[in-house]
Amino acid sequence: MCPPPSPTSPRSPVDLRVLVADDQALVRGSFRVLVDTAPGLRTVGEAGTGAEAVRLAERERPDVVLMDVRMPEMDGIEATRRICSDVPGVRVLILTTFDLDAYVYSALRAGASGFLLKDTPPADLLSAVRVVASGESLLAPSVTRRLIAEFVRRPGPARDAPPDLDALTDREREVLTLIARGLSNTELAAHLHLSPATVKTHIGHLLSKLQARDRAQLVIAAYESRLIHPQ
Repeated sequence: MCPPPSPTSPRSPVDLRVLVADDQALVRGSFRVLVDTAPGLRTVGEAGTGAEAVRLAERERPDVVLMDVRMPEMDGIEATRRICSDVPGVRVLILTTFDLDAYVYSALRAGASGFLLKDTPPADLLSAVRVVASGESLLAPSVTRRLIAEFVRRPGPARDAPPDLDALTDREREVLTLIARGLSNTELAAHLHLSPATVKTHIGHLLSKLQARDRAQLVIAAYESRLIHPQ
């Protein structure tokens, strides 16, 4: 495993804190070196199992967990579910080898804020950590929308009741539809001729009314309620 950075290198108190969870020590070490050499980021621990990831998340309260899906003792999906349920404010970013990994569907529903392939360029991964830490979700790429669309198209056992959209205003329904189609806040503002601040207000109302953690869950709510249909 690659050693942590030297304690003689001071870090800013506003650094984003990252927990790396992967069952392969070499992978964990590589991610740790990448994070610790990036401005404004630092790792606060490494986990080799899902259970260890949960324990470390509870103890360290990181801003973001880089979570592998397939791990011993407890898989990344269950670990994500427990972290998102029991450790408020912690965001989970799923790392997977396959862009059509069936487990990704369950991970998003468990509360993950998005996912990346493990061969994502380093600069993109670091950017993703910052995006997720800010409260956004990695849902712009078309592959992510396709994954969610495919998931909600499939029948599943014990599926929760579709979200009730009756409490939403017409404008909020419109914003939710566009979010589910992958528009960013900037694109939403331009499309609806609204200010960025007004768009953020609408999104805040949606998160509250639908009891959603972030945009990932808003997209899933839009599909499951049949506000939009998989294409």
